[in-house]
Amino acid sequence: MNKKYLFDLHVVSNESINGHYNLLKLTSDTEVLPVMSPGQFVEVRIEDSSNTLLRRPISIHYVDRVRNEIWLLILPIGHGTRRMARYRKGDIVNVMLPLGHGFTIPSHEDVNAENLLLVGGGVGSAPMLYLGKALRDAGFSPLFLIGARSADGIVRQVDYAKYGDVYISTEDGSVGERGFVTDHTIWKAQSFGYIYACGPKPMMIAVAKRARQLGTYCEVSLENKMGCGIGACLCCIEDTIDAGHVCVCTEGPVFNIDRLKWLI
Repeated sequence: MNKKYLFDLHVVSNESINGHYNLLKLTSDTEVLPVMSPGQFVEVRIEDSSNTLLRRPISIHYVDRVRNEIWLLILPIGHGTRRMARYRKGDIVNVMLPLGHGFTIPSHEDVNAENLLLVGGGVGSAPMLYLGKALRDAGFSPLFLIGARSADGIVRQVDYAKYGDVYISTEDGSVGERGFVTDHTIWKAQSFGYIYACGPKPMMIAVAKRARQLGTYCEVSLENKMGCGIGACLCCIEDTIDAGHVCVCTEGPVFNIDRLKWLI
């Protein structure tokens, strides 16, 4: 089991992106942040709120080891995340990290590791930035396919472009190609050895079906409700082929699609 830590982190900045997301950067002035893997997540305690007893699970968007910072991409849609969107520089945030199991970084000996596709839908694109960095640091050149309903749902492309080519799909066609990520022409233009996905469940199921049809290795990061992050509250249960009902927060959130009962 991964070692977990509790930190009181300071807000470095809290930037609104497209009026849609908030990019929250946190740091510790006293301790070096532990090693965190792409696909892992954190649990944030929401202070001064009678509506948010449980912590809020947030994907790790990026880790800046030089600045000792962790970045969280917030979509403010509920009491907890709206409170996080109001954090100001210098505020103290209690965070439990790192939690769960992350994505698999392939070996260069793997003949299928030539073309790696990272698919993110909406706020599900958050973990793909840190994954892209890890893959580039490992010597790979990943491709990003990011989707949203419209242009304001697309996170800053320039950040992703540091680590690989970026392709965009929006349902209304306001940027990139019109349609869902599974409709993008990149699927016909290239073949892929690994596919990683995170986003709304219908999107991930569609990507998993495409990967299964292509015979491509695929991992997805599930976004089940995770109230505790340690497997105690049992609100994030997912049914698997090999182990029955498991807690996503401890067994995942990243799963090989062959473990899930989605495609049976």
